[in-house]
Amino acid sequence: MRAVVQRVDGASVAVTDGAGTRTVGEIIGEGLCVLVGVTHEDTPQKAAQLARKLWSLRILEGEKSCSDVNAPLLVISQFTLYGDARKGRRPTWNAAAPGPVAEPLVDEVCAQLRALGARVETGSFGADMRVSLTNQGPFTVLLDI
Repeated sequence: MRAVVQRVDGASVAVTDGAGTRTVGEIIGEGLCVLVGVTHEDTPQKAAQLARKLWSLRILEGEKSCSDVNAPLLVISQFTLYGDARKGRRPTWNAAAPGPVAEPLVDEVCAQLRALGARVETGSFGADMRVSLTNQGPFTVLLDI
């Protein structure tokens, strides 16, 4: 699994569909916005490992973790994290797991975070989403589990 983790001072995700645009997940104040990509070899065990890492990663103000200050997380699926644009002008998505594999694993990351005590907001898997955030710092970390 791969995650782009951003320390934020507020973040939201909206979904656009035939009925218009509506916010489906939002955190206010300090927290983490996490984009999660899944590849073919990922497992529920890796999802649990990523959740533990996200909950305890000391990247908030004052080198605190979400678990230290009970900060919320906004978790959004992002298959493009496994895009490969080294050749040609169009990325390939071969390394990204298909939806039926990836969606349950992103859900498992969220479930494991909630089991640890986290407040978790999410996007909508496979939807046309708009993510808005204020990156505090800016501070962005890449995680490969």
